[in-house]
Amino acid sequence: MNVPLTVPARLRELAGALKRATGPLPRPTRRGLVFDAALALVLGIAALQYALEYADGPVGAGAGGVVGPWDPAGPPPPPPPVPSGELPSADGQPSAFGSAALATAAAAPLALRRRYPLAVLWIVTVAVALTPADAPRITSYACVFAAYGAAAYSPYRVATLASLPVAVFALSRLADGTLPVVQNEYVPLLILVPIVVAANGLRTWQLRAGESHARMSALERERAEELRRAAEQERARIARELHDVVTHNVSVMVIQAGAARKVMATTPDRAREALLAVEAGGRAAMAELRQAMGLLTMDDDADSGGSGTGTGGAAPDLAPQPDLAPQPGLGQLDALVRRVREAGLPVELTVSGTPRPVPSGVGLAAYRVVQEALTNTVKHAAGSTAEVTVAYGDHRLRVEVTDTGGTPSASAAAGGGRGLIGLRERLAVYGGTLHTGQRPGGGYRVEAAIPLEDM
Repeated sequence: MNVPLTVPARLRELAGALKRATGPLPRPTRRGLVFDAALALVLGIAALQYALEYADGPVGAGAGGVVGPWDPAGPPPPPPPVPSGELPSADGQPSAFGSAALATAAAAPLALRRRYPLAVLWIVTVAVALTPADAPRITSYACVFAAYGAAAYSPYRVATLASLPVAVFALSRLADGTLPVVQNEYVPLLILVPIVVAANGLRTWQLRAGESHARMSALERERAEELRRAAEQERARIARELHDVVTHNVSVMVIQAGAARKVMATTPDRAREALLAVEAGGRAAMAELRQAMGLLTMDDDADSGGSGTGTGGAAPDLAPQPDLAPQPGLGQLDALVRRVREAGLPVELTVSGTPRPVPSGVGLAAYRVVQEALTNTVKHAAGSTAEVTVAYGDHRLRVEVTDTGGTPSASAAAGGGRGLIGLRERLAVYGGTLHTGQRPGGGYRVEAAIPLEDM
């Protein structure tokens, strides 16, 4: 049931609506403050000049209603009515002090018309109400600017809409006297100033639009460049993964297949072992390829995984799912060494220090270092022996692979050094370094150092 509001309640509701703001008070820029101060100064000087002229003598209407000075040769016009609160002079005209005070009270607040627009409108409206009806130019121009400022900048919209009719009524009272006119010498100024202001505003808008377009173009170019770099980095990462996976396993498979071909006629048992090693290497390569490809196609499989076919409900997805097993790390070095040993390369694995968990990326990088180094030994140093050393330090992980040197295999010329370049890039991600080179006593050495955070 709605209870009717009492008169005090309605008044309180109306007062709350008048005090309600739609936002904070505006904070004008320095340029706006300077413009308003200049506007207040110009209007104040013009109003003071007119007020002093009005106080010095009566103002009459000339031909056509144009305001002109009083002709001393003609009959004196009756003295104008003096509003309450205005001190008349000895001849019946308002005093120069009162007219100057009204002009100052109307023009000075315009310097703050952006910061306190509603208060400025109220002050100017009071000044307009005290202005003599036959001297409208003392305050009328200031009232126009104050009303515009309140309508444009005041956050108190209800109070502003209620104040504007009061200001209009005060101005309409001045219409009973002589309407304000513009002297002929000011007409060119009033024509040129709006044109200059409009042209400057148009030019400013064009400059800002051009700057905005340039910024948008620069942002689009930067975004395109970032996308291009990201695509290149992703392609490089995929190339490194595929190189590490394929090169090692295929190299071992080629060597084992060649060995099987040579001994197939004389020692079938050794040929059978070599073919089994080829099969194991192929399976390992396929498993690692599935891991790498599964990471790349995971999003596509997720998008299409829910689209089943059949009637009566979604059919089970019979498509093979990507192998998302973890990438190899330090824990898989034993299996890697065992496969290389089965391929015919004697390898020893030594672990020093206290083994502890390391980030998966660091473990993968260390695994790839050993894999690439042993692959190069198989390709470039057939008949040698190799040694893998993994040393856990307090602040870093050191991985070293050395061989005793040997003769290059038939597939040695196929390499282009991309493996070592990829290893350096992979280690650089984690702040690691890679050193490679010939050993003084013969053979080759690959050493990687990867910083470890305290755990």
